[in-house]
Amino acid sequence: MVRLNEFLRVVTKFLNYTGSVALTIMMLLTVVDVIMRAFGHPIIGTFEVVGLLLAFVIGFTIPKVSYDRGHVFMEVVLERLDSKIKDIMNVFTRLICLVLFAALGFNLFRTANEFRIAGEVLPTLNVPFYPVTYGVGICCFIECLVFVNEIARIWRGERYE
Repeated sequence: MVRLNEFLRVVTKFLNYTGSVALTIMMLLTVVDVIMRAFGHPIIGTFEVVGLLLAFVIGFTIPKVSYDRGHVFMEVVLERLDSKIKDIMNVFTRLICLVLFAALGFNLFRTANEFRIAGEVLPTLNVPFYPVTYGVGICCFIECLVFVNEIARIWRGERYE
């Protein structure tokens, strides 16, 4: 489990960096497009590229936030429970999330495969977008590994407090 934790630390950091770069590019592209529109020369395909970059931002940063336990926790109910019950509740919620993200990743892979087979491309730029769909699907499976790692940490007695 130590190797899994180290692997996730490195991979989630890289994915988060990728998502951060995508957010920066998205922001710069939008600003430049607005300025160019003022002069009558908009950047063609900005809307499509921003949509793809948004998929990177959302999909690639979720594993790092989960790994760092950066999500908002509603502990109003849990704070009054025994630590053993808290552990059970935390494991239960991670198992539910594990199933949901596994289903999401599986469906993203199916959808990406359908896009690839159909030859789907961005209408303006004619760029295929199935690689981004595969990428977000991979991030969903990495998120599943984060949940497995968290369950193992709970079993080892590492508390969330």
